[in-house]
Amino acid sequence: MASMSDSSAPDAGLIDRLRLIEEQPLDTRADAYAAVHEELARRLESAPIDPTAAS
Repeated sequence: MASMSDSSAPDAGLIDRLRLIEEQPLDTRADAYAAVHEELARRLESAPIDPTAAS
């Protein structure tokens, strides 16, 4: 399965990936959603921090 970062349109890539996951059996779906969660968490944690946005 391709990484979400491979897509030129991240939202479209995520939506396509989620649609594929929804078509899978429940146990496979759970693992796939966990992988999406881990990838999104890594991307969020590695994003630049805007010090002016802190309150």
